Amino acid sequence: FHGHTHCGNHRHVVSVQVLSGCGVYDGTEIHEASAVLVHLSRGEAQVQMFAPNISQMHVIDHCKGQPSEESRNVLSESARIARGNISDLAQLKVSDHDAVIFPGGFGAAKNLSTFAVDGKDCKVIEDVERVLKDFHKAGKPIGLCCISPVLAAKVLPGVEVTVGYEEEAGGRWPYAGTAEAITSLGAKHCVKDVTISFIVTFQKNKVVTSPAFMCDTKLHLIFDGIGVMVRDVLRLSGK
Repeated sequence: FHGHTHCGNHRHVVSVQVLSGCGVYDGTEIHEASAVLVHLSRGEAQVQMFAPNISQMHVIDHCKGQPSEESRNVLSESARIARGNISDLAQLKVSDHDAVIFPGGFGAAKNLSTFAVDGKDCKVIEDVERVLKDFHKAGKPIGLCCISPVLAAKVLPGVEVTVGYEEEAGGRWPYAGTAEAITSLGAKHCVKDVTISFIVTFQKNKVVTSPAFMCDTKLHLIFDGIGVMVRDVLRLSGK
């Protein structure tokens, strides 16, 4: 894989999307991952997808909403979204890429970390922690949407992120309690609506977050909010 391509004097951004399985309740939120890919394509970015080669925490039957007695591999499941074009997260080198994006889905809280079980005492898996810290150290933009900002909250001390609102607002924000958990991790939570991308630049790093499916709203609004996040990530890459 060649990290940089040129077309005349225009250099395309080379972005990474890190997946956590396939399906909202035990892996990547598929609509979010797809929206990220569409907006990256529109921004003329190159994309390479990665996922950890580990077993899922568990498997959820998405029809019944209940655990299923089987095991699945995060990398193999993520390959469904990537149409087979995916690599082991252990192989990701920050020097080959300009930006990284983590879509949501409970896989971020179950497979990429133990947040779904352990809350503020959670652990982030080694390769995810490495990638986040390496992009942070390199001053390269990091995009996170839906539940995935908890990953940055855990491994980047004092980071400012949003997962939307801090109150349920009549059911519009069913996961509003996540904001309090982010604060308990030592991060700062900022209230933002679903179509807003929240950017914070601290030290050399650029962190961009958007609520996505943390909000119970229309799909096109989530799609648009992710679009703002992706555009900001591409802009902050400086290419």
